Amino acid sequence: MNEIQLLPHKKIFFASDFHLGSAPLDRSAAREKAIVRWLDHIKSEAQVIFLVGDIFDFWHEYKEAVPKGYVRFLGKLAELKDAGIDIQIFTGNHDLWMRDYFPAEFDISVHRKPIEFKVLSEGKETRFMLGHGDGLGPGDYAYKRVLKPIFTNPVLQFFFRWLHPDVGIMLAHRWARHTRASKAGKADEFFRGDDNEWIFLYCQEIEAKNHHDYYIFGHRHLILDMHVSPTSRYVNIGEWIHTQSYAHFDGKDFEMAIFENDPSLLKAANHQ
Repeated sequence: MNEIQLLPHKKIFFASDFHLGSAPLDRSAAREKAIVRWLDHIKSEAQVIFLVGDIFDFWHEYKEAVPKGYVRFLGKLAELKDAGIDIQIFTGNHDLWMRDYFPAEFDISVHRKPIEFKVLSEGKETRFMLGHGDGLGPGDYAYKRVLKPIFTNPVLQFFFRWLHPDVGIMLAHRWARHTRASKAGKADEFFRGDDNEWIFLYCQEIEAKNHHDYYIFGHRHLILDMHVSPTSRYVNIGEWIHTQSYAHFDGKDFEMAIFENDPSLLKAANHQ
């Protein structure tokens, strides 16, 4: 299990589901600028920043090219990384085609599965499990058994790279517009109950074998805070299309927050 020795007066930050590049593009551009302002807002306190999947509505790296756009966001990541802040990215179901661009260009680690780590601060140890959340737990069989095997198939990825980028990216964005992830905040995004929140059930399964103080995930586009056990919490950190929610941990307290939006949105979170 990896360790983070948290320095005095520093924090670990978590954010997920930016969906940069989603339609309409003018809202995506405004969201990108808000994310850059948020990164500026937290940079004096940040020791580690975890970006927990679906950072882009679509991302595909060709051998000699990467998708156009996101200059402000990528430039800010480079600035913060050069300043000594550790940044780690998770792939989500929308941007799972990340390859070596972020490690090679920015020295930013890319994780494709949930990871475990512990934070050491003032003699206290806190254990985390962290990931995007797609395909975990029971259910979501169409994605787990059909879509994800197709998207991660190396042969199909090879042929996709031979499409002209204008064609491939256009097709990918058309697909993304019709998925649940691009419809955050609409009627189909709701708390499904303890017995039907698949990530929560996954956390219970893991907790029965190996204790973690916090299970942190995205993907659901909801702010959720649920007790996995009396000493363990599952927190879903929400999204940035509507809410602009994020979380931070100072070695003692784990808290959710809202950036440049109505703080009362946190009250919508499910608390057990």
